[in-house]
Amino acid sequence: MTNTTLTRRSLLGTAAGAAAFAALPRAAFAKKLLRMSTLGPGTSPNLVMTTFVNIVNGALPDYEIQLNATGAATRHVLEVAMGRSDFCMSSPVIHALMRRQAAMYEKIEQAPELVKNLRTVLNFPMGVYHIAVYGSSGITAMDQIAGKRVFLGPPGGAAYTTMERLFKAVAGLEAGTDYEAVTLGWDAAAAAFQDGNIDVYCNPTNAPSPALTQIAVTNEIRFLGIPADALESEGVQALVGRPGFSAATLPAGIYGDNQINESDVTTLGVTVGIVTNQDADEEMIYQMTKAFYAGVEEAGESAPWLRAITPQGAVQDINLALHPGALRALTELGVEIPDAAKG
Repeated sequence: MTNTTLTRRSLLGTAAGAAAFAALPRAAFAKKLLRMSTLGPGTSPNLVMTTFVNIVNGALPDYEIQLNATGAATRHVLEVAMGRSDFCMSSPVIHALMRRQAAMYEKIEQAPELVKNLRTVLNFPMGVYHIAVYGSSGITAMDQIAGKRVFLGPPGGAAYTTMERLFKAVAGLEAGTDYEAVTLGWDAAAAAFQDGNIDVYCNPTNAPSPALTQIAVTNEIRFLGIPADALESEGVQALVGRPGFSAATLPAGIYGDNQINESDVTTLGVTVGIVTNQDADEEMIYQMTKAFYAGVEEAGESAPWLRAITPQGAVQDINLALHPGALRALTELGVEIPDAAKG
């Protein structure tokens, strides 16, 4: 008589097995539900993290990640640090601000302790800051936005703070005094810009952005940049020198014939990442990290934007230790782990 190993699949393959499976406690095969927060649709973090969710949910049947695409990353990291959520988008600059209890964390006394509860799963390039105006607006430089309606990013978020400081550094313009900083989320802002209800639309995203590509199909569009004579200024250098930031280029023509920039635009580039709580299960994070990069490699030919998402990029600009599960997975994938990622 053949000795057959009883597995879930073989058990379900027979009528008797199906009856036996039905009699087992329901919780025996229940999925572990997890929550991940990211920025809204139209942003590259949403695209990358939606891909992460789809790959992990498809490859690891024991887990189901549910995506929340509302709210600001600066709040999401607090929820993960407190154990109220499982994953979120974060960035090196957010970690630095929490440690210093600065900017949006100035009044949060627990911030320096809470950041110690966070661990990196992986980093990835968020892209470059787009500062978009319609060609018909006549706006060709940052100092021409005085009196205009401007979307800097969701209030309280890192993007809002970055753009607020950039307009001040380059053009000397103050939000709320020299121009109106509209209070909207990512989704609503993209729609408002498309409808002509916003004059200037800022979005840190990979180029070409699907949302802006759609607009450029039927409208002339221009991107404002940092002038060469302002790039070395103290204010701009303070932004470029922040953790995860750099000076970057938005190429002329990347949005087609309706992009009316005559030359490349200098702007800010930024690295972001997925973080979790230090107490997250090591084996779970290990499996998810390995599954994600396997899925990205497989899908890279049909989705060219995924080619920028690499295991080596997982430690780019890192200033928050890797979760032990991610550390093990990336080490197996041949990534050279910097000291800042080892904790």
